[in-house]
Amino acid sequence: MRRSRRSRVCSTCRVRVLRGGDHLPAATVDELRVLGRVGAPAHVRLACQVRPRRDLAVVPLVPAGAGPREAAGGTDPRADHRDGEELTIAVLFADLRGFTRLAERKLPYDVVFILNRYFEAVGGAITDAGGIVNQFTGDGVMALFGLDGGPEAGCRQAIRGAAAMVARVQELSRTLADDLAAPLRLGIGIHTGPTVVGQMGYATTTYLTAVGDTVHVAARLEALTKDYGCELVLSEEVAARAHLDVSDHARHELTVRNREAPLAVFVVPSVQRLVERLALEGDRVVATKEA
Repeated sequence: MRRSRRSRVCSTCRVRVLRGGDHLPAATVDELRVLGRVGAPAHVRLACQVRPRRDLAVVPLVPAGAGPREAAGGTDPRADHRDGEELTIAVLFADLRGFTRLAERKLPYDVVFILNRYFEAVGGAITDAGGIVNQFTGDGVMALFGLDGGPEAGCRQAIRGAAAMVARVQELSRTLADDLAAPLRLGIGIHTGPTVVGQMGYATTTYLTAVGDTVHVAARLEALTKDYGCELVLSEEVAARAHLDVSDHARHELTVRNREAPLAVFVVPSVQRLVERLALEGDRVVATKEA
């Protein structure tokens, strides 16, 4: 029987495996990619992609006849927070440096083409790291991490996502080298703290977002990457929750509105080196705690 290609474009055949999941073949890369986009937990599979070898019990998660639009709910973590709640999460802001000057020298078609390739690169990096792309504004992006896994996991995911974003933008620069006067560069800010998360907007233009001082601080940290000439500025809270020692990085204290004590931040010239350290330090600490 020929395997369906449906998983590449939708997730309407999602099922929750109640019994027998241990005997199912491992999910393919395509299936994992689709399930990751909708935030499906480990016990959810795409019925069109699995080939059972033994009896199993499943429950369909999307009504029969539903299309990709309706499939956005179900196991999507966005649906779990639709009505609004206060959560401590990690918030990431990123901005493409110098793109305004680049766009002034390009035709409209070229600007749209480059931006869409850029959004595809950073959006994929965020999703693969376990985050949710919150919004694209101009050449900037906001992402949320830890909606379901908690702030510690969210901070580690955000750091990994930042490194992946930088790597994919560097790869995009090499691909578009003939059309760029200089390589594309990112500035990224990450902060963690309490936010109000919920589905917001008007009519059909609604999306899951977060509001509060944590969001404003993350945006401010991203802007500081211009002043410090670095790839990433992250708050001390992010490093602490990620169990990451950044004491050898430059430390600064900021005065933040609605906060009595100064906010300590660290300047990170290279996100890749930081994420390599995260793999050695952070994951070891987490594994010890879980044991």
